[in-house]
Amino acid sequence: MTKPRLAIALSACLALNASAAGLPDLGDTSAADLSPATERRLGEQIMRDIRWNEPSYLDDPETESYLNALGGQLVAAAKAESSYRFFAMRDPTLNAFAMPGGYIGVHTALILAARNESELAAVLGHEIAHVDQRHIARMVGKQSQSNLLMLASLLVAVLAAGSSDQVAQAAVVGGTAAGIQNQLGYTREFEREADRIGLLTLEAAGFDVRGMPGFFERLQRESRLYENNAPAYLRTHPLTVERIADMENRVAQMRYRQVASSDDFTLVQARLAASTGSPADVLVREQKAWAAKAQPAPAQRYAYVYALLRAGKADEAWSVYGGFSAAQRTAMVAALGAEVANARHDWRGAETLLTPAIARYPQARYLHYRLADAWIAGGQARRAIDALRPLAEDYREDVNLWSRLAQAYQQAGDTREYHRAQAEVYAMQGLWLPASEQLELARRSGPADFYAQSAIDARLRELRARADEQRELERRAR
Repeated sequence: MTKPRLAIALSACLALNASAAGLPDLGDTSAADLSPATERRLGEQIMRDIRWNEPSYLDDPETESYLNALGGQLVAAAKAESSYRFFAMRDPTLNAFAMPGGYIGVHTALILAARNESELAAVLGHEIAHVDQRHIARMVGKQSQSNLLMLASLLVAVLAAGSSDQVAQAAVVGGTAAGIQNQLGYTREFEREADRIGLLTLEAAGFDVRGMPGFFERLQRESRLYENNAPAYLRTHPLTVERIADMENRVAQMRYRQVASSDDFTLVQARLAASTGSPADVLVREQKAWAAKAQPAPAQRYAYVYALLRAGKADEAWSVYGGFSAAQRTAMVAALGAEVANARHDWRGAETLLTPAIARYPQARYLHYRLADAWIAGGQARRAIDALRPLAEDYREDVNLWSRLAQAYQQAGDTREYHRAQAEVYAMQGLWLPASEQLELARRSGPADFYAQSAIDARLRELRARADEQRELERRAR
């Protein structure tokens, strides 16, 4: 991610008043915090930059789907008012972070370090509490809103601290205020509040509340193994002995509950472990682990199949995959089989695995992605279009659906609809001008019925307005 560019964009976003570009008005500069609408707008801007410009963003539908399912369970239990989106960053440091607007990122190392699902849920519950209690807005609101570049730099620095101290330092240098480094961590008051609410959320969602103090205590105990004295999570979420003791005292008063981790938790850990490192090294490691198990668990089989797939041994992966029993073929296992089948150019085999899986797990959108991949690769674009179009209309911000829909329309020779779908892909990247140009091409690609033409014209007006807004932002930022 280009941090200075993001800082400028955020600063301009805050500086531009509502009458100029329809952005949320910050109101009086003495306001206590940012408005929810401004928070959401800032979060969307940062999230676009992360997804499209940050190499460590993990574009893995299975992992992201799992995090959002787990996070959604916690959000429902917390009765949180905000909307949330959870995503993963491929990073070897133990960290998680909340951003404005309900975007919560989790480092892959933290997911792998969790000994059970309750520990991971504890971290997410803690982050949800930070968002729901508007800690970010309240923290930022303490700064002078008249110094908008500093405010933007602070937001970027809070995010950047999730990836590295060096990046955080670069973000701070881009601002004009001294002392921003001291604002990277939440206050002890905010942390205690997030602990208390996070514990209640964990209990309400049916997890083992011991996961929160247990995981945080282990982080602190193992901090001597890390450079700079502590894992990134402890640097941005100051942890004290008193906080751990307080959590333990609260847990002692709660009902004991032993909770088994879900199958998806163990499979996501297996997937991440098998995707971390060079394919050759991972394969050697997984082969040794496989040979040592007389009766490997499903997660062990999953990791070995995925390691073989990454190493280009699709036929061997298919053979090992065949050992999954019918009862073990969950949505994630079926999707892995489809990945292997597609790698073998066995489009029919992928369809055979995915069709019953989609009927059983209709909400697992990554199954639809894999089936569309098989149909498009197998020259059945129209089948992909028929399946993807209603899904894309229901989930308009799902770039995985729209990008595949654009591929399918292109293969089918439907030029107008290809340009319309590609416009949505560009729009989700914040590329308003290229998106507008795609719709202009759609308008000129041949006659369309009244409904289709009206839809194109209406969307084109929206995208042009966003393009004009972006140009104004950039002008004011200069």
